[in-house]
Amino acid sequence: MTRQPMIAVTMGDPAGVGPELCLRLLANEALRTLCLPVVLGDVRVLQAVAERCQLPPPRTVVPRDWFARHGRTLSEPTVVDFARIQPGDFLPAQVSAVAGAAAYAYIEAALQAALARQVEGVCTAPIHKEALAAAGINFPGHTEIFTTLTHTSKACMMLTSAQITCALVTAHVGYRDVPGLLSVERITDVIDLTVAAMRRLRGREPRLALCGLNPHAGEHGLFGAGEEERLLVPAVEAARARGIQIDGPLPPDTAFLPWRRQQTDAYICMYHDQGLIPLKALAFDEAINITLGLPIVRTSVDHGTAFDIAWQGKASPTSLYEAVKLAARLAGEAPPESDPRVQPPR
Repeated sequence: MTRQPMIAVTMGDPAGVGPELCLRLLANEALRTLCLPVVLGDVRVLQAVAERCQLPPPRTVVPRDWFARHGRTLSEPTVVDFARIQPGDFLPAQVSAVAGAAAYAYIEAALQAALARQVEGVCTAPIHKEALAAAGINFPGHTEIFTTLTHTSKACMMLTSAQITCALVTAHVGYRDVPGLLSVERITDVIDLTVAAMRRLRGREPRLALCGLNPHAGEHGLFGAGEEERLLVPAVEAARARGIQIDGPLPPDTAFLPWRRQQTDAYICMYHDQGLIPLKALAFDEAINITLGLPIVRTSVDHGTAFDIAWQGKASPTSLYEAVKLAARLAGEAPPESDPRVQPPR
């Protein structure tokens, strides 16, 4: 029997919905046919959330040091206990430096395990950016952590679902900073990364659409500082010269209309909300975040820590399930995308 890929799943911020999502993941027997999930976190937090939310507690727990030496021998869903934080150290649904530091520790360990080929992929539960900052960790998000720690120069965030896929040229930056971060080279890199990813996911040459930066895609220089003419059009023309099917720059306000989405496999978006607003409106519960360009497989949920419902057992695990499934597939051993979706246990 071929071994299923082992996927390291980080617990996320302990004060958010990550712990309850991980508990549901560990209890999902259907997912076991696709991969072996291993949750990196703190078992005392998971046990407290299980009791409060009336969820099954973890069945198999191993110390972090044991996992580093013997992790490949695991044969069932497991919690790797960091013994770093316990419920009395923080308040649920509250920003906490200790929770932020713990969340970062899980990420760092998962990344190290993937680089050492102890696991085939990494899937991350949500973190809180303010908690990271409170802990003195100066990263705006997961993507920047992974690209920095792996010394990856060409990478981008792509969010995908059955309804829509968006890749981002810039991500966690303020709007006023976006124009200065755009360049023909950067846009070209994101186009190329997206094409490679969509070939793998769709099994064919993808059809791309690139959104303009300014209203009406600049209206031939009337809006903005000529970014479309100076940066976006050359990148599109260069992509077409390489045989890539790409339209644009398109006016962003009409780029996501239903007829356009039917003709588009992936959108190239200039900034965070340009892509994430339509994506979350169409596929909030099932979209998946992938970091393209890394030397490892990394996927994530498409939502945040959801403090408003944290530790209440209300959070939908669908995005986490889909992210773990995709991580397993990208690891090269999971069934094809056309297989029936693994559904949450009822």
